[in-house]
Amino acid sequence: MFVTGRLAVAIAVGVVPLVLAGLAGSPAYTVLGVWLALCALLVGLDVLLAASPRSVTVTRRLPRRVRLGEPVPVSVAVHNHGSRPLHAVIRDAWQPTAGAPEERQRLSIPAGERRRVAIPLLPRRRGELVSEFVMVRSRGPLGLAGRQARHAVRGAITVLPAFASRKHLPSRLARLRELDGNTSIQVRGQGTEFDSLREYVRGDDVRSIDWRATARAGTTMLRTWRPERDRHVVIILDTGRTAAARVGDGTRLDAALEASLLLAALASRAGDHVHLLMYDRVVRARVSGVEGTALLPAMTDAMAPIHARLVDTDWHGAFAAVRTLTTRPSLIVALTAQDAAESARGFLGAFPNATRATTVLVGSVTDDGIAELARRRGSREEVYLAAAAERTLRDAEDVADAIRRAGGEAIAADPDALPPRIADRYLELKAAGRL
Repeated sequence: MFVTGRLAVAIAVGVVPLVLAGLAGSPAYTVLGVWLALCALLVGLDVLLAASPRSVTVTRRLPRRVRLGEPVPVSVAVHNHGSRPLHAVIRDAWQPTAGAPEERQRLSIPAGERRRVAIPLLPRRRGELVSEFVMVRSRGPLGLAGRQARHAVRGAITVLPAFASRKHLPSRLARLRELDGNTSIQVRGQGTEFDSLREYVRGDDVRSIDWRATARAGTTMLRTWRPERDRHVVIILDTGRTAAARVGDGTRLDAALEASLLLAALASRAGDHVHLLMYDRVVRARVSGVEGTALLPAMTDAMAPIHARLVDTDWHGAFAAVRTLTTRPSLIVALTAQDAAESARGFLGAFPNATRATTVLVGSVTDDGIAELARRRGSREEVYLAAAAERTLRDAEDVADAIRRAGGEAIAADPDALPPRIADRYLELKAAGRL
């Protein structure tokens, strides 16, 4: 049972005039008691006349997987099996991060019929969103009260990473096709594979002219080259405490997910093998041995439920886990936040030895707000904040220098710029024959 705001109005209709008139004594209390009893009687009558909310069947219609930030078309259908019309208020019990509308949905369902109501969601968090039940309230004809029932109809949606960086994919794929010899622009680098011959086009590298083929064909022929394939790209996502820091509209881990998805999509199209490892003190997610169009769905499914944990990452264990994925020549991309010398000691101590066959790339998400603080000098407080910001920037640069001395490469950028920068570096390595 429940009561509505109309009951409070009905009670006030009888009580307020007595208070304003200043009446007291036995007659006034008698009138008040009679009025309250009448309101209670009306409430009981309203509840009895309300259609039973238990004589309905509730079903859902919802997608299984959606992307973060995209609207989700969810609907609930209510079938009235009773003999009375049902005037219902529906509440679907999604958690706040699902982005369900605050207002309740109202339905009027004749006896024996079914109605469907849309409940649009706008998820604000990755992972699984769950609604365990739907609450149905049936109002009486007077609108003072009614009956309610809880229907255990479970609904679950997996919210995948947004992959907003996919907007950079077409331009990088165009550059990859240039490297692969599918356009008139050919790039020849050390370690690339001979592909085919074609006629010379103005602007081509004259060093690639095949003079023997030119003599046989009677026209200038050019050797085309393509980057080597079947290389291995290992992506390590740090899920430790530094990944929980908020940068921009999300966390560092969210930006790392975007960078890894863009790189994986590009490397897969280039014919390389992509491995994903999400690690802090144990393996949180692993994707390996998946090729082609199945790669990105497998990665997004693995990433969706993983969130940063407030623990220090065991980098010795992380790089040991990398060695279990592949021993072939590879590109290791570690997406982490190493911006303080004290916290980076464990990372640098476990840093793998870079060789001709193995390139280690470290990507870090930076906060543009720190650079902005470092430029402000308007007040005493801003001077102190600027000094702290300068120290933070200097520590980050010291860690980057240590990574370069260890044989790796460091890339630091804001959340929007980091994914395309890592993708560009991958293409540069392919063009130079280092991958």
